Amino acid sequence: MQARKVLALIGMVAIAAIVVLKMGTAAEPTPAKTPVAATSAGGFVMPSAEALRARLTPLQYDVTQNEGTEPSFKNEYWDNKQDGIYVDVVSGEPLFSSTDKFKSGTGWPSFTRPIAPDALKTHTDSRFFMKRTELKSSIANSHLGHVFEDGPEPTGLRYCINSASLRFIPKEELEANGYGEYLTLFQE
Repeated sequence: MQARKVLALIGMVAIAAIVVLKMGTAAEPTPAKTPVAATSAGGFVMPSAEALRARLTPLQYDVTQNEGTEPSFKNEYWDNKQDGIYVDVVSGEPLFSSTDKFKSGTGWPSFTRPIAPDALKTHTDSRFFMKRTELKSSIANSHLGHVFEDGPEPTGLRYCINSASLRFIPKEELEANGYGEYLTLFQE
């Protein structure tokens, strides 16, 4: 048991070192140009790497395409309290709702569940001397973050997501942006 704790601590220190190193080289996030809005795989064609580099910030590209990690507490949505949905910055695929967002204290946006069960793909990530469950968007295969089993009820899960992989659509703009079907999430 003690060896497990030591390995977990080593892993966390390694991740912290990588984040600190990336903080010195990552560009400040700026909003991406409006991505293709797609609510189904049939409406999305994956852009070339060149087209994505032209449309995304360097940080957004690194996170979504190279499985990078943005700095905690220094990202766009970690403390966002507005009602709305979060979509994949690459494809526009709806991923999370503010109704499932909670303050985890980690410095990254955290959610108890995805907006739909099929919105995410998972696989085991064994980098940094630990086993984690990586999250990717179903349509564009964008790296989003990881899911952990230390979240609040009702799921007990914490979907820890990089802001750089997301675009936030405020509740008041859902209809205008083609996401009107999600307005029902905010009806009382």
